[in-house]
This record gives sequence, C-alpha cells and structure tokens, in this order.
Amino acid sequence: MSISKVGVVGSGIMGGGIAETAAKAGFQVVLRSRQQTTADATLATLAKSLAKQVERGKLEQAAADDILGRVSATADLAELADCDLVVESVVEDLPTKLALFKELDSVVKPDAILATDTSTLPVVEMAVCTGRADRVCGIHFFNPAPMMSLVEVVRPLTASDETIATALEFARACGKKPVEVKDQAGFIVNALLFPYLNNAVRLLEGGIATREDIDEAMKGGCNFPMGPLALLDLVGLDTSLSILDALYAEFRDPNYAAVPRLRRMVAAGQLGRKSKRGFYDY
Repeated sequence: MSISKVGVVGSGIMGGGIAETAAKAGFQVVLRSRQQTTADATLATLAKSLAKQVERGKLEQAAADDILGRVSATADLAELADCDLVVESVVEDLPTKLALFKELDSVVKPDAILATDTSTLPVVEMAVCTGRADRVCGIHFFNPAPMMSLVEVVRPLTASDETIATALEFARACGKKPVEVKDQAGFIVNALLFPYLNNAVRLLEGGIATREDIDEAMKGGCNFPMGPLALLDLVGLDTSLSILDALYAEFRDPNYAAVPRLRRMVAAGQLGRKSKRGFYDY
C-alpha cells in the first residue's frame, strides 16, 4: 500500500505537529479543522515554526517554502476524500472520535487507512464503527511530534497485516522509530508513565515535598529532562485525567485512580500550559 497524501484532522498542538512532520517527510498534507479560521491559524503557526528553524540555521529557506507548500488547510471534511491515510488528532473523548470515524468512513476513499492518534482509548471501537475495520489502526505520535522520535503503531484485533506494515513504513518515512503494540489501554509509554505522574501528584497532595523539589528530585536523581508536575502541565491536566480514567476503567489498578487534586484542578480550568495555569503559572 502506497501513501502520498495524508490527511490530519485536528488543529491543536498535536495535529499541527503531525502535519509538519508529514510535510517535512515529503507527503502532501491536508489539515482539517472544524472552522477555517482555526485551520488557517494552525497553518500560520507552522509557517512561524519553519521560519524559526530557518533563522537558527536548521533549515534552508527553499526547503521551508517547499514544506509549507505541501500543506493545505480546510474546514471541509470532503477535502480528505482522496487521501491515502487520515490521522485524527481531536479531543481524547471516545464518543467524539467514534462520530468522526463514522463520518470519515463515508467521505474518504474506501482503500485508505484511517488512523487515530489516541494515547489510550480502544482503537478497535473506532475500527468497528466503520466499514473498513481492517484498515483502521493507531498511529500515536508524541508531543512535540516534529521532535519526538517515537511512534506507537497500535494493532487492534481487526487490523490487517498490510495496514500495520503500511503504518510502520509511514512512521519510518517520517523519520520516526516506530514500535508495534497491541490495542490495550495506555499502550507502552502511558501505561508506564501515568502511574508515575499520578503518584507525583499524590506526593504533592500529601505535603511530602514542594512542587519544585519533586520536579528537581526526578531531574537530578533519575536524569529526566523534566519533572513530573511540569510534564503534566505540558501534556495538559485534562488530557492526563482522561488517560488515567481510561487506564483505571480497563485495569482497576489503584495506581491509575486519579488523585483528587488532579480532578479538582481540571474542574477549576487549571489545565497546565494550555490555560496558562496548572501546577505552575505560565
């Protein structure tokens, strides 16, 4: 299966990052948002990102122009009709994704692959709501997508070998190091990462140490580039809560039960960097 044109649904940080990554790899990219204004804004953000890379000497101006020229922005889902691969990166909410996959299935050409960038939701449920369950898989990029080398390619029970092989090859073509994982909540990274992040909040809530000391301890003691509370702010506290809830629903492991403070912060709209306030102020 050959891929030359990629659709990206979602104009947030991840959607824009996936679009940049695919365009840099030489793919034609259609970036779709629900509103043309947000689609255009994401394209403008991409242009700024490429301009900064030119200023820093990491990219030639001609290459930046070519990359930007390979990306188009739209609010019309029908513009994805002739894509060979469509990657959705919308809100981490299963009903929203199911509705989107049903719509994509009716719009995108029958032999195209539909993929989700979900970090923990069951891919098989998205697959079976379409008429092409064998052509649906997970392609989970990490934030920021242009920089992070890992991609988790998620194989639901329904996916064909050809679909998974194509998804792996697409990730490699994007310069990533893909790993194949079965369709289980959290996959590899989040299944291991989120108990750690959750327990960091538990330490803070219990008054064991300050936020600064918790983060400094994990940077200095484990050589991590970022402390757990700062990382939660980067990921987004709402996204983190959704991941923990999905993990707990599947495994019923107490380590996945979100600490009350995290739930209260989300209720208060303190979502991390995206809202300018989380465990830290931005």
